[in-house]
Amino acid sequence: MSETGWRPWLPEAIAAFMVLAIGFTEAVLTWAMTGGRTEGFVQALAVAFAVGMCRRAPDAALGLVWGLGLFHVLSGAPVMLIEFTLTAVFFGGARWGRPPTVVISALSVPLAVVVAFVLQKGNIVSLHLLLGGSKLGAVVRQEPTVQLTLSLIGLLVVAAPWPAGLVMRLLERASTSRASMLAAEEAAAGARRETGHAREIAHLRDQQTRLARDVHDVVGHSLAVILAQAESGQYLDDTVKLKKTLQTIATSARSSLQDVRQVLSSTQDTATVRGDADRFGALIAGVRGSGHEIVATELGTPRQLPREAAAVAYRVFQEMLTNAIKHGRRDQPITAERHWPSAQPAGGVADTLRIEVTNMTEASGTEDSGHDGTLAGRGLDGMRRRLEAIGGHLDVRRREQPAGTTFTVTAFVPVRGGA
Repeated sequence: MSETGWRPWLPEAIAAFMVLAIGFTEAVLTWAMTGGRTEGFVQALAVAFAVGMCRRAPDAALGLVWGLGLFHVLSGAPVMLIEFTLTAVFFGGARWGRPPTVVISALSVPLAVVVAFVLQKGNIVSLHLLLGGSKLGAVVRQEPTVQLTLSLIGLLVVAAPWPAGLVMRLLERASTSRASMLAAEEAAAGARRETGHAREIAHLRDQQTRLARDVHDVVGHSLAVILAQAESGQYLDDTVKLKKTLQTIATSARSSLQDVRQVLSSTQDTATVRGDADRFGALIAGVRGSGHEIVATELGTPRQLPREAAAVAYRVFQEMLTNAIKHGRRDQPITAERHWPSAQPAGGVADTLRIEVTNMTEASGTEDSGHDGTLAGRGLDGMRRRLEAIGGHLDVRRREQPAGTTFTVTAFVPVRGGA
């Protein structure tokens, strides 16, 4: 056995050795008093082993106790004083044993009492040797009352360690349960802190995504308009028209810069600072100024949208026009329609604003498209996310025609809560 293997057994080994030494001394005295009976050496050896195993192997220790009781019954060997140390086994069974061991250790207490005070009638040879022929010894041998009193004291000595071990077992279990509860509470608090940290990170990432989407929409639209104006300007021979084009480019750049500043200075979209009609009209005017023909219609009765819905409608319409400028044919008009909800006969109001932009490309198409015929790209994904965030949705359709491919993008914007 290694050093680390035997060291935990050292206290029990010392206790067992002391019990064995005292037991052998008592066995010698018993051998002398009884005319050569040697059972005491066996009893001392069994008691020493039982005491040594009471903590690490309480099951085996209790087995030795029961075996020793059977030995007393069969051999009639007198009880030795050293056998009272078996109370350590009763304590160990209640303190460290498994549940069945606790029950067996409880049954071992009356077994010891029956063997010592009923079958052997308190016949402790070494005790008689110590008392010798003194008056106290005579009283003990002749007075039943004194014998009963000593028996009760012995019963108390034998029985008391078992409940003491059980109480210590319960106290340890309560302490362990409390420690486990505190650990669980600490783990829960840590989990809450981690959850809060994760939510904060998710919130920051969401803000970062929204900021990137806003900057993409603003800069992408302005650059598309400026690029279209610059391309058309190089073919102008008229100085007045060229100056007007350059003025339009400067206006678009200035408006874009202002929008970017607003986006970067606020966590909320500022697309609705001015009226909805003014903002939409400015986008349409910018497209016309870039040299693209645009046919804009508005059906139904306009209404003031809720702030968030108005911001989404503006950004989505801005991205629709950006895609149409970038990918549409310059010789074909861009069609932009806004369909406001109309009153229902029952008195209710339809709750969806439909914004639709149509443009045409060459038959081969310059736009990226998915296998399902829908446009692919960050702009469409951004539009979908914006609309889904307020309960709306986006529809993209592609139609092949002899003159080219027609793309129609339709946004459905909820208008509930509008003034």
